[in-house]
Amino acid sequence: MNTQVAGEGTRFKLYPQPRFVEGYQEPETVYVSSPAGSLLPGPSDHRMYTLYPIGKPGPYGINPDPGDSSKVLSPPWTGACHPPAMPNEEGHFDHLEPNTEQFEAAHLFGTVRFVLDIWEDYFGRIIPWHSKKHYDRLELTILPSLENAYSGYGFLEMGGDRKHGGFKPFSLNFDVIAHEVGHAIIYSEIGVPDPAAATGEYFGFHESAADLVALVSSLHFNSLVDHLLHNTRGNLYRLNSINRMAELSGNKQIRIAANDVRLSKFARGWVKEHKLSQPLTGAFFDILVDIFHECLLDYGAISPEMEELSDELLATPDYAPVMQTLFDGAFAANPEGFKLALIDARDILGTYLADTWTKLDRNDLSFADVAFTFQQVDQEHTGGRFANQIRGNFSMRDIGHVEVGPQLAPLEKDSHANSVRTLIPVD
Repeated sequence: MNTQVAGEGTRFKLYPQPRFVEGYQEPETVYVSSPAGSLLPGPSDHRMYTLYPIGKPGPYGINPDPGDSSKVLSPPWTGACHPPAMPNEEGHFDHLEPNTEQFEAAHLFGTVRFVLDIWEDYFGRIIPWHSKKHYDRLELTILPSLENAYSGYGFLEMGGDRKHGGFKPFSLNFDVIAHEVGHAIIYSEIGVPDPAAATGEYFGFHESAADLVALVSSLHFNSLVDHLLHNTRGNLYRLNSINRMAELSGNKQIRIAANDVRLSKFARGWVKEHKLSQPLTGAFFDILVDIFHECLLDYGAISPEMEELSDELLATPDYAPVMQTLFDGAFAANPEGFKLALIDARDILGTYLADTWTKLDRNDLSFADVAFTFQQVDQEHTGGRFANQIRGNFSMRDIGHVEVGPQLAPLEKDSHANSVRTLIPVD
């Protein structure tokens, strides 16, 4: 799959990672599928439009004022806005200067379109918005006063981060935007849950799926793939080293994925759906690594003996010192093979996830359902080439062996399981 074909589509400049991450101070030029000249000011097209409102009183959703909670603020925004981003004479948006409202708007739109291109390719069809019954287009809104980001009914709204000093707009954060597009994809493909009937595992699955959409999408940036391989030499398990993860990956979603959390941790119950998602996300990351190793064998980039030794030493103290030396040598001998193998593994995982999500039912969804369906998809595609790796990684996370306990406390303010995301109109 190639979503960045020079000479085709419309050019945007996107940051693969936030500018404050070392090595990502400059944006990368990408092509999205929209034909050059087809996008209107905003940017906008037949599926979505971008606004940077002036004077918007708050985020979309139920009015937080207890004295006026009956009112719901919903799109479209009809008030004043900053001037829209304008295409150049050829219809591209890569001429816009960073640190302007117009670049910010173009970055938001370009990221959403970039991620949709990737996943519509994996699904093999258009992914409709789950709000299509009431809205012809999705509104992409920038709201600096919002300290969060939401994908809701008819909109995707980006705030920013003020927790660590200064203000970092989420409209310039690829991971955050892609994560929210991931939620929109799942709501479209599987449906919005009934808050009274949805399981905790459904919400954990939702967060995991959104993280995986961001992870797989980020691996479509050439600069990020090169950076990741240069710093790990292809030993992706090196990302599990907590004190080195940020330095090595510079990618929030990869850092979340490279975890060792097991589902048995939640046998007595759960509180935050973000934490509950980690065993499922971790299992998929391990599956990605195993598929990557198989693809490395296909390209002759590692030997069967090296692959077997990796399996034998995994989760032992000897893994890091022994395997890193072997990966260093193998990568130096065939860096192109490593890159091709990672791209193949990325696309296999993306295709399998898309096929899995189309088969799931939101009612009583469990991690075991996800694991079983993913194994079925592998059987359909390859006759079960990766069956042992898939089964082993889910089992190692206790998925299919442990039931998640009840919700132990009311959902907190930062929860997305009971938020504007799940609000839909009642006819």
